[in-house]
Amino acid sequence: SVNSVKNGAISQKLLSSNQLNSNRLGFRGIEDLGGGMRAGFWVEGGMNNDEGTGLAAGGGMNWARRSTVSLLGGFGEVRLGRDYTPTFFNKTVFDPFGTNGLGSELNVESTLGSGATTLVRASNMVSYFLPAMGGIYGQVSVAAGENVPGNKYLGGRIGYSGGPVNVAVAYGKTYKDGPMLTDFKDINVGGSFNLGFMTLIGQYGKVDYSNRDQKKLLLAVTVPFGASTLKASYVTAKGKQGSSGIDFDAKQIALGYQYDLSKRTAIYATASSLNNDGNAATGARFTVGQGPAMVRGGDTSRGYNLGVRHSF
Repeated sequence: SVNSVKNGAISQKLLSSNQLNSNRLGFRGIEDLGGGMRAGFWVEGGMNNDEGTGLAAGGGMNWARRSTVSLLGGFGEVRLGRDYTPTFFNKTVFDPFGTNGLGSELNVESTLGSGATTLVRASNMVSYFLPAMGGIYGQVSVAAGENVPGNKYLGGRIGYSGGPVNVAVAYGKTYKDGPMLTDFKDINVGGSFNLGFMTLIGQYGKVDYSNRDQKKLLLAVTVPFGASTLKASYVTAKGKQGSSGIDFDAKQIALGYQYDLSKRTAIYATASSLNNDGNAATGARFTVGQGPAMVRGGDTSRGYNLGVRHSF
């Protein structure tokens, strides 16, 4: 996509990736073991299409988006490796922008200086996923720290999807490890209701660490018509500084449009405005994504883009 972003008084025009969906290259497979049992693997890495580089340090390619092996059957699925945490699933499923690009709800979310690396994914994780149970779905996941601070994690998610309704709640804890002062806790609930001509979406979450916290509320709507989809979201975050000296308060409003040229190809446009609360010294410094660094607290971040997405 072609992006224009202004953070505070500094603006920048750039080509960007990961704006409608996450750019990725992946390989996956399933082997039938008989008796209703299957084995599966999935390796997937992120890419910067505008530069031809991977997301690893130095621009190389790795498989850090997802790297798992699974055993599946009537009992559900046991999955081992690096994957999304249960607490992240609600954030991305109940966000009309799929936690991508200028409208992502993650733009205003903080790990509160905890050093937790489990906001989106965890390595060395063992997960169990429920089998199909009349609309009920869920998982339990535990990740070993393996002497990497911020990765030792335990969490779960339970939800129901049936007819026009989809609702789920998740809770996770990243254990105090290394320089962390306390556990980092994340709880959230999300839901959507499909009215046919539009889908209403809501999400509420809270994260806690030491004497800091942040509460977040998302209200959104998607409106499909023909090959087009309109998206709109409003996110507000309120946080307590504690001893960190930095506010976590901000509000973001985002509008998006997507036109599907085919099953695999779409053009899209997004506009987003993020207002950080507080003063220059202690105000929040969230931004709508790629662009110049926010050098002063309390400033506004705005952006818009136009792009094309192809998947195969």
